[in-house]
Amino acid sequence: MFESFELAADAGGGGGSIVSLILPLVLMFAIFYFLLIRPQQKKQKTRNSMLGSLKKGDKVVTIGGLHGTIMEITDDIVVLRVNDVTKLTFDRSSISHATKVSEGEA
Repeated sequence: MFESFELAADAGGGGGSIVSLILPLVLMFAIFYFLLIRPQQKKQKTRNSMLGSLKKGDKVVTIGGLHGTIMEITDDIVVLRVNDVTKLTFDRSSISHATKVSEGEA
């Protein structure tokens, strides 16, 4: 019984033990930040800038895979022309990626 108290006292002693406990947590957070959080923030920033720069005539692909050309656009609604007669209304956030159309093609 006395031996277990001595082992417990030996294991918890020293001023460097708190640093040895915190250092792995700090390193783990830094790894998560540089491998997961920062790339996701960059990706979200580029997506937001793409959504903000959409304009009439751009060719886009929705998250569901539908290809179309923007006919009308507001702050949160996009009307896409899928073929010559079909127009579909989507949320702006449902646009996956866009291809800019040059002035000569339009």
